[in-house]
Amino acid sequence: MFDAIAPKYDRLNRIISFRLDVRWRKRAIREFALGPGSSVLDLASGTGDLCIDLEAAGLRPISMDLSFGMLSADRSGVPRVQTDILRLPVPNGSVDGVTCGFALRNLADLGDFFHELGRVVRPGGRIALLDVSTPPNRLLRFGNNIYFGKVVPKIGAMLSDGAAYSYLPKSVAYLPEPSEMVAMLASAGFSDSTHQQLSGGLTQLMVGTRD
Repeated sequence: MFDAIAPKYDRLNRIISFRLDVRWRKRAIREFALGPGSSVLDLASGTGDLCIDLEAAGLRPISMDLSFGMLSADRSGVPRVQTDILRLPVPNGSVDGVTCGFALRNLADLGDFFHELGRVVRPGGRIALLDVSTPPNRLLRFGNNIYFGKVVPKIGAMLSDGAAYSYLPKSVAYLPEPSEMVAMLASAGFSDSTHQQLSGGLTQLMVGTRD
């Protein structure tokens, strides 16, 4: 089902993001802090927006996603691999970094995912993980709940199947608390991991260095 709506999902994402996504991606790459020529796996890469920014920053990204529909709509022009991001087809310690944008909430076991990152990233390599968040401010949280609970599914219904988008406002509830995720990353080998709230808590960013 997701393969079928992938191009329309990308259109929806562009409509609802109001270019905030660009700022978030650029912030993630800045915090990523890898040198030019570094090899990076962009996981759950979607249509390749983050890969475009990574390449523009002088890095060498590879687009990886489970969805063939998303990879087919990838606009980045970088190498693409269809794969389960919990079982990455690369050797231990073989990449300089890993990015993942707005997919953590869709993973049933973040611990397994974080340990897979620890397996493939070399010592001294970096991770940068973006996802939606729940604003701590009550007013922002109220507006966020209305927007993603009411407006986004209606826009999705106009573009495709509204039910396919109804999971968006609910999915963030599956994420553990920030302190728990940071502890999980430390357990996976990223002991200096940090968590940041962006745009008043609409988005969260976690970065870390492989021990």
